[in-house]
Order: sequence, then C-alpha cells, then structure tokens
Amino acid sequence: MVLELTLSGLLLIAAYLLGSLPTGYLAGRLLKGIDIREQGSGSTGSTNVLRTLGKGPALVVLLIDALKGVGAIALVNGFYALTETSRIPTTWQPWLVAFAAFAAVLGHSKSIWINFTGGKSVATSLGVLLAMCLPVGLGALGVFAVVLALSRIVSLGSIVGAIAVSVLMILLGQPLPYQLFAGAAGLYVILRHRSNIERILAGTEPQIGQQLPQEAESN
Repeated sequence: MVLELTLSGLLLIAAYLLGSLPTGYLAGRLLKGIDIREQGSGSTGSTNVLRTLGKGPALVVLLIDALKGVGAIALVNGFYALTETSRIPTTWQPWLVAFAAFAAVLGHSKSIWINFTGGKSVATSLGVLLAMCLPVGLGALGVFAVVLALSRIVSLGSIVGAIAVSVLMILLGQPLPYQLFAGAAGLYVILRHRSNIERILAGTEPQIGQQLPQEAESN
C-alpha cells in the first residue's frame, strides 16, 4: 500500500507541476519584457495575453495551457498503459485521473514558479476535459462558443461553460470521480471569476477586444 500511495502521489505532483508551467507569464517576459501580472486583469491566462500582447501570443498561450491539461491526464493513463503489471490497482485509475486533472487546474492558477499566482484555469480545464471525456470537452467548448458569440464576453462564456460541464458529465453517464471533478473544478473556475461576475452584474465587463475599465485594472 505504501508503494501504491507513493507512486500515486508522484503522479499528482507531476500533474501539478505540469499545470504550473506559467505560459502567459513567460510570453510577457520573452516578448515584451513585462510581468503580465501587472497588466490588465493581472491574470496570466490567454484573455489577458490577448489584451496585452495580441492575438498570436494569446493563441499560442491558449493552446499550450490546454495541452498542459491533456498532459496531466496522459501521465496517469500512460502509467497504466506502459506498466504491464500495474503497481497501482486499476480501480484507482478513474480517481487518479480526476485528482491529476484537478492538480493541473490548481497548478495553472496557483503556480509554484510565480509565487502561487496564475490564470483562471479555463484553458487547462478544457484540455483536461478533452482528454478525460471528449464528448464532455467538446460540449463544454460548444457552450462556451455559443455564449461568447452571443455576448462577446469571454468570462461569461467561461462561467456558463463551467456550469455546463457538471450537467454534461451526468447526462453522459461518466464515472463518479469524473462527476465530482466536474463539480469541484467548475466551482473553482467560477470562484476564480469573482471580479468578472461583479463587473458582469454592473454592466462593465469588457467584450472581447476591449480593455478593462481603469479602476478594474488597478485592483
């Protein structure tokens, strides 16, 4: 049991460290020599990169952040696939996938490399979902796209998408660990958008391509 727990812990640590790679922060440093946490919303995610660095860097950051989520799931599934006689019981696999997924999501928003700051975990969550259950990931992406097309507000699309994930997990009959992950990660993403929710309710949340109000940038 000690060996199983040790290997499981190492997989979760690896998933966290993978999620912690500060893509948006590195883009700001490399392209403009700035700390993107001191720009716009202060997030290292692709939306703030878009406002600060432009479309190209934002797209690259979005893709890499999503791949971090895919990689976290691949770590667990790859371990089981490559180990002929698994050192960890197969019954643990769905739970390890779910915990590794949340570790990556947490790592993106609380990166050890940049003093436990980061983004709002939307892109990494999407990558996790696409690797965990492709129909759920595509469904959440579809909900996000529809809301974004109607409102042109990225944060609103992210929040509604986070809510939709739990519904999709249940409707598609996914394992209990996946359903629990969807609920916990969805709530976490929503909590990461508290300031956005306040601006949405106040009618001051910028649409895509617009800058944040000056008072919001200083918060």
